[in-house]
Amino acid sequence: MQTGMRDRTGGRCAAVVIASSAGGIEGLVTLLGGLDDALPVPVLVAQHLNRSRETSIAAILSRATSLAVKLAEDGERPRTGTVYIAPPDRHLCVGSDGALSLTREKRVNYARPAADPLFESAAEAFGPLVGCVLTGSDSDGARGIEAVKAHGGTVLVQDPETAEFRGMPKSAIGTGKVDLVLTLEEMGPAINRLVDSPARRHG
Repeated sequence: MQTGMRDRTGGRCAAVVIASSAGGIEGLVTLLGGLDDALPVPVLVAQHLNRSRETSIAAILSRATSLAVKLAEDGERPRTGTVYIAPPDRHLCVGSDGALSLTREKRVNYARPAADPLFESAAEAFGPLVGCVLTGSDSDGARGIEAVKAHGGTVLVQDPETAEFRGMPKSAIGTGKVDLVLTLEEMGPAINRLVDSPARRHG
């Protein structure tokens, strides 16, 4: 089943977008492990990756969650209960029709993939999102969460005191647009509540 667009979300968040960099794979393992098995929205992830190497991130994250995890493909439409990872050296964006788009446009915050293009395009396409900023040493995601908030979304940030690298969380908090500052262990359950997971409604 494909995710609903803005007019089909009933006011709930339509997708989860996540930014992570240095230390992020370990952070993603913890966050994804806390998500409900029947998550009713897709999850889109921009994790800074080494562009010159093949990546095993999808296999690593698959071991942490029963959700489907895959590298995003250009032109595919995101499905509920699936985690889409931006592949190395590609920005992951969402088109106006809701389809995923992979581009080689210039680096943002010295990174490709970067979070800001993902957050901005997903907010424009889907409306309300849950935006999450995890560990990282730069400011990627700070501009993107302003777009998330402008489109009615909710922003969660990893507590910088618990982050392996504090730059990204602190930059996000510095925007004044953050709704919740949480540990990684708290973030998954918070997302479940925000997207109105069926397991939570009936459990």
